[in-house]
Amino acid sequence: MGLGRPARAFVGMLVAAVLPLSVAAVAQSQSAAAERFDCQGLAEQGPPESALGWLERSLWANHCYEFRARAVRIGVDGVRSVALSHDVMEGVEREVAKFLDGSPVVFERRGRIGRLSWAEGDAPVPASPAGIAEHLDGLYRLQLSGEARLANRTTIRLDIESLDGLRYGHRFWLDTATGLPLKQVLLDERGRVVETFQITELHQPQLYQGEIGLDRRRPRPHDPWRPAWLPTGFIPLPVETHSARQGDDITHRVYSDGLATLSLFVEPVEGADQLIPGLHRLGASHAAVRHRELGGQLRQVMAMGELPPGVLLRVADTVEWQDGRKSSDGAGSEGEVP
Repeated sequence: MGLGRPARAFVGMLVAAVLPLSVAAVAQSQSAAAERFDCQGLAEQGPPESALGWLERSLWANHCYEFRARAVRIGVDGVRSVALSHDVMEGVEREVAKFLDGSPVVFERRGRIGRLSWAEGDAPVPASPAGIAEHLDGLYRLQLSGEARLANRTTIRLDIESLDGLRYGHRFWLDTATGLPLKQVLLDERGRVVETFQITELHQPQLYQGEIGLDRRRPRPHDPWRPAWLPTGFIPLPVETHSARQGDDITHRVYSDGLATLSLFVEPVEGADQLIPGLHRLGASHAAVRHRELGGQLRQVMAMGELPPGVLLRVADTVEWQDGRKSSDGAGSEGEVP
C-alpha cells in the first residue's frame, strides 16, 4: 500500500522517549527559567525506589547517555536487526537507527529536549508537567516485576498497564546501571504482544559530560480545525511538523499522554496521492483514514499511532472545522470508544 505524503512524514526513532517528562528527584533546578538539563545530575542519584521513579530515570537516560547498540525488532512484518547510536554534541542530540536486513532504511533525528506545551506570551514553558505522577494517574498502573539479565546486563522489569482500554500497555526491561531500556514490549488493549524491541549488545554507554538544551519556545499555530475528542490525558505537543516534502495545504499535529503518541493529518482530497478511507496497518501502528466535508471542501483526515483502532477512528470522525476561529487544541467529551 502506498502511504503518500502524510504517512512518509510519520517516522521516528525506535527507542526515543515520546514525551520528555521531568524527574523530580534529579539534582536540577525545576524553575520555569531553566533552559538546560545537566546530565551529571543522573550520576548523583541512587537507584529509584518506585516504578514511577524508574520510568522517569529511563526517560532522562534516553537523552543523556551516549552509546552504540545492536537490536532486534519483532513485529507483524517479521524480525529485523537494527544498529542504533545516540550522541550529544554541544547540547544537541543525534540519534540514528539503521536497519541491517531487508529494505535499507535509516532514521535520523537531531534536536534538543522537547517542551510540554506551546508558548503563550511570557508564560514559562517547562520541559515537562509540574507533576508527572498526577499526569499518569488514572491512565496507567505502574509496577516493578523483578530482575532479569539481558544483553549481559542486569535489568529491572517495569510493567505499565492501561486503566481505560483506550491505550496500549508496555513492559520495559531497564538497565539498572543506566536506566536505558534494553527491551520493550508493546501490548494491545487485550494484552496481546504487538511488537518487541530488544537490544542484544550495548557498547559502553557513557553519561554525557555537560548540559542538553531545551527546545526553543514555539507559538501555538492557529489551525482552522481541531480534534473534538481525544482520550483522557492526551495533550498537544509543540513540535515542528511541517516538512519541505509537504505542501502548505497539509496540516499535521501531534498529541501524547506521556507514553502513547497520536499524529493527526488534515489535507484536501485532490489528485491521486490519497489513501483509501478505512483502517490501515503500519507495523505496530494503525492509520484511520476518513474523507470528510470540512470547511466547504472534501478533506482527508488521518489519525495515526500505536493505539487501539477504535480510538483512532473516533478521533478522525470527530475532527471539527472552525472557520475564522482560533484553534484551541482542547478536546471535547471523553469516554469509551463505541
